[in-house]
Amino acid sequence: MRHTPHYVVDDPEEVRRLVRAHPWATFVSPTSHGLVASHYPVLLDPGPTDAGPSDAGQSDARGSDAGDAVTIVSHFGRPDDELHELGEHEVLVIVQGPHDYVSPSWYAPGELVPTWNHVTAHLYGTPELLSDEENYAMLGRLTDHFEAGRPGGRSLSEDEAGTRRVARGTVGLRMRVERFDARAKLSQNKAPDVVAHVIDQLEGTNPALAREMRRVRGDDAADDAGA
Repeated sequence: MRHTPHYVVDDPEEVRRLVRAHPWATFVSPTSHGLVASHYPVLLDPGPTDAGPSDAGQSDARGSDAGDAVTIVSHFGRPDDELHELGEHEVLVIVQGPHDYVSPSWYAPGELVPTWNHVTAHLYGTPELLSDEENYAMLGRLTDHFEAGRPGGRSLSEDEAGTRRVARGTVGLRMRVERFDARAKLSQNKAPDVVAHVIDQLEGTNPALAREMRRVRGDDAADDAGA
């Protein structure tokens, strides 16, 4: 991504927060037959460095070469794993947070150039393929995560034999992020009154992006969508 110091995110905890809040990710692989892209949900691996917001500050990893500060798990439906040559090379995982068009009509008269605000992270690493047991455990956790709080939420454990048969059609993965490139482009280059007006304009149509802009300004530290 374009390197603009105003927008660079180098805190692994901010990347973890983005993954928690926006788990639908894009996987891009540079295979021997060309680029291949697929889309799957991801979760943070529940290791000691990915335990949640309370672990902030416990890891010494910082910046875009964050080492094992961020680890994700996911699964591919067969034969996507073969198309991606999964586990044989580095892949790019794109996590897209809130984003939207910013009209110059929200600026002072005479301003004519629009822009696009966004929060985005590019994660790089080589996936490790999970065993069948690890994959089934991960799929169970994935399901429980998204079913939590839903009326009548379901669990794979309600029919373990049947769901294990379905799980055989998937390949689980764990990816330790070797480096990341993240941006939070949220009008930081604009005057405070202009930023406030952009937030007001977005509040009714894209409250998630407005919330991120307030966080960057320090207005909304307690309102953490990824907590």
